[in-house]
Amino acid sequence: MANQSKGKFIVFDALDGSGQSTQIEFLGNFLQEKGYDVLITKEPTKESEFGQKIRRILQKKEKVSPADLQKLFVEDRKWHLEQIILPHLEKDNSVVISDRYFLSTLCFGRADGLDENWLWEMNKDFLMPDFIIFLDVKPEVCVSRIEKRGEGQDLFEVKEKLEKAYNHYIYILEKFKKMTNVLIIDGVGSAQEVFQEIKNKLNL
Repeated sequence: MANQSKGKFIVFDALDGSGQSTQIEFLGNFLQEKGYDVLITKEPTKESEFGQKIRRILQKKEKVSPADLQKLFVEDRKWHLEQIILPHLEKDNSVVISDRYFLSTLCFGRADGLDENWLWEMNKDFLMPDFIIFLDVKPEVCVSRIEKRGEGQDLFEVKEKLEKAYNHYIYILEKFKKMTNVLIIDGVGSAQEVFQEIKNKLNL
């Protein structure tokens, strides 16, 4: 579903450890300085019951099947859109920046062995972002960054799974180039270098 709202919907979607939280903060501040009404949000949400359950599963405090986990992501996404994203997009001069969206389901779901068509069928009617920004950082670099954080690895942060997810991202982003603006950003430079490339390509 194409975005018909007043505002712009920007999604960052990449591997854990890619540095996207930093770039989201940079972009949010930059757009606010330009006069945009910016909302930064994240999946899984902290507010919905589905998002809270997902977080417990990712922290390995609960267990469900890969299929049931992705169903929870879809329910959380519905709540996220209805309660947070769409209301803000109806405001004048608004921008919503989301840290993850349905590409995460498509790529990490595939990395868990789930069927691509089944995953797409659950997500095909969601709002399409105006821009998808993918920070291209190889899995081994992401794993090194995650280990340096010293916080422990969640369910999706093991190297084998990140490698599978990375390959699915590259494959799926080619398809999405026909549907929306896809910006693939080299994410291995300094934070400022990466952000400069985002600003140059985003052109808002």
